[in-house]
Amino acid sequence: MTTMTEAEASVREFKMPDVGEGLTEAEILKWYVQPGDTVTDGQVVCEVETAKAAVELPIPYDGVVRELRFPEGTTVDVGTSIIAVDVAGGAPTEAPVPEEIPAEETKPPARTPVLVGYGVATSSTKRRPRKGAEIPAQEVVSAVAAVQAELNGHAAGPVVESRPLAKPPVRKLAKDLGVDLATVTPSGPDGVITREDVHAAVAPAQAPAPVRAPEPVAPSSVPSAPSLPSATYDTTRETRIPVKGVRKATAAAMVGSAFTAPHVTEFVTVDVTRTMKLVEELKQDKEMQGLRVNPLLLIAKALLVAIKRNPDINASWDEAAQEIVLKHYVNLGIAAATPRGLLVPNIKDAHAKTLPQLAQSLGELVSTARDGKTSPTAMQGGTVTITNVGVFGVDTGTPILNPGESAILAIGSIKLQPWVHKGKVKPRQVTTLALSFDHRLVDGELGSKVLADVAAVLEQPKRLITWG
Repeated sequence: MTTMTEAEASVREFKMPDVGEGLTEAEILKWYVQPGDTVTDGQVVCEVETAKAAVELPIPYDGVVRELRFPEGTTVDVGTSIIAVDVAGGAPTEAPVPEEIPAEETKPPARTPVLVGYGVATSSTKRRPRKGAEIPAQEVVSAVAAVQAELNGHAAGPVVESRPLAKPPVRKLAKDLGVDLATVTPSGPDGVITREDVHAAVAPAQAPAPVRAPEPVAPSSVPSAPSLPSATYDTTRETRIPVKGVRKATAAAMVGSAFTAPHVTEFVTVDVTRTMKLVEELKQDKEMQGLRVNPLLLIAKALLVAIKRNPDINASWDEAAQEIVLKHYVNLGIAAATPRGLLVPNIKDAHAKTLPQLAQSLGELVSTARDGKTSPTAMQGGTVTITNVGVFGVDTGTPILNPGESAILAIGSIKLQPWVHKGKVKPRQVTTLALSFDHRLVDGELGSKVLADVAAVLEQPKRLITWG
């Protein structure tokens, strides 16, 4: 039996956590530390990009960096060690990772967990021990990641030490395919069952070749970017960009939405002259000083009023349960074009906000998205979305639904056009709105009522008071 040396026992392996909701991988964008650097509990050591956002990762213990396992630009599976840290008097390197957590331990802490946000808490990080014994910090991080990934699939249960080793997404895949993990031959490091192992158990003759993990990088030779394969095309005539991160997730989501939900799009052209005048008046209002006041703010408020008058539009389709889920809250998504690709963060409980509160939330959402600091939490749970294509000078579009939502409103450019007003042709501020909706949930009558209500509010903004 091999005895672990004292030096080996003091090395902690920090593994890539699931910083989103069931994500399976993340790309290391930037290292903030190098081998030999001293790190403290809660210190940010790297920035990673998931399929949803860029997130900074804090280390959960004190020590000295021994090794960076992967270079910048490498995509790493959740649960894979990315950095080794020497900890004085530390615990063994590999602590068992619990596959399931007792129900009472799935309750989130009072403050927002650092790993699912984009900042570091100002207070020191504290980790709660299990009943009867203190557990290593890394086990806590892994446990939280396991809970987040498994919440969508089934309720947590007691820890089972004898179960085969596999990540939560792999366990869910096995469950969906009816594969008993106890009968699967593992091919991953340390006897971990991979997705390829599960597929091989279903159809051995057609099993895909195992994906070879990247070789660990020596501490003294971490390159700034991964080497690219030799080009097989004319680089003077073509440029090829790998599809990954936010762009990859957006593409998959849009294809899934377009071919799952039957889209219907309706249009209405609106005289928004009075709305534009109200925008100018609000900019001078003392209650709105320092806040973001623009047409998008009033259009968002108009949509919230329309949803209040037609609540059935705020729903989702549960394919597995064959149920329509009516939402009694509105998490209003705002599509934002960023250097990382299209992001759709949402304003939580937008229906309950006053106009100044909505303006503040909208300003914070846009600023955070532009800075590339939108957290995964901010992009989860949306119910209805607005996309403003008018800022690009186009009249309108036929937007694709954000997955899991029932409707999306596109705003076209606002232009001065000839318009019949009070029996005379006059120059008026005019725009075209387009509402796409899921025809499984929303029929033509409901969709038309919502779009007509939005238009009516924008034509006569005083209805914000009488209807809202």
